Amino acid sequence: MTTAPGPVVDGLQINDWSREILLECRAGGIDAVNATCAVWEGADETRRQVAALRDVVEANADLALIAADTADVARARAEGRTAILPGFQNASPFERDVDLVDAFHAEGVRIAQLTYNRRNEVGGACYDAVDEGLTSFGAEVIARMNAVGMLVDLSHVGDRTCREAVDASARPVAITHANPRSFVDVPRNKPDDVIRAVVERGGVIGVCLYPAVAGADPTPGRFCAMVADLAERVGVEHVAVGTDCTRGWGDDYLLYLRSARREPEPGEELPRWPDWPAWFQGPADMPALRAGLEAAGFDAASADRVMGGNWLRLLDEVLTAA
Repeated sequence: MTTAPGPVVDGLQINDWSREILLECRAGGIDAVNATCAVWEGADETRRQVAALRDVVEANADLALIAADTADVARARAEGRTAILPGFQNASPFERDVDLVDAFHAEGVRIAQLTYNRRNEVGGACYDAVDEGLTSFGAEVIARMNAVGMLVDLSHVGDRTCREAVDASARPVAITHANPRSFVDVPRNKPDDVIRAVVERGGVIGVCLYPAVAGADPTPGRFCAMVADLAERVGVEHVAVGTDCTRGWGDDYLLYLRSARREPEPGEELPRWPDWPAWFQGPADMPALRAGLEAAGFDAASADRVMGGNWLRLLDEVLTAA
């Protein structure tokens, strides 16, 4: 008898959420997703964006629910819905007030990346010329995230700050959406010492299909060979998926992500979203990724771990209050 595939969890999507995108998640069999609610925003704007995400989900309750923990993920899977875990790609919503960690946890946020591309109040980022490391406020934020049950994400974080954050955290941390730097040599990807530090403390790295970190039009064979090599080096129990899907946005939002500006400077052209590989265009294509893993030699149990089981193990450990 053939066993049904296990849960599918996407470690990060940054979509302009709508019913159409939720339908894509259902078509891809996605049981849970970390949904970005903030990148550069402060506390007040982030509250509005968390509320807006909740409004979209509640208006489409036949397709999705807001999840607080893995029990909610299990319920969503049983009911044929997608569990949405609100998350941040920056600590900017915490401003300079560690109590805002508790406040946003109470509003449903379960995952927060420490920095987005450039240094902030908590530490250094991947595009800083010099990463000066985790700040004392950053250590306070991590301790409070540990206490309330919020996963620390190091995806866009600088290398030194990553290593110091791993040491500062009493709980495992994650790289929700990046690849080994040995696969594509860009600052957004992670060197071996950072990956090793994360996995040695029980963390997970979500391999990422965003073209800037996956390379120009990678074939499923090449991408999944990278995943297989990573699993061989660090253990399959530490490898997951974070697609970084960006559905529903115009080119002006890419400008915002890169510069925190919504309008181009005089004479400046808007950047253009990169082309995704033909075999993976968005959430509906998650089955193609699993097929690629199986073609690369993953057995069913290992593919289940990478496609979702490892995220559920980590979330189950981290999302409970200390």
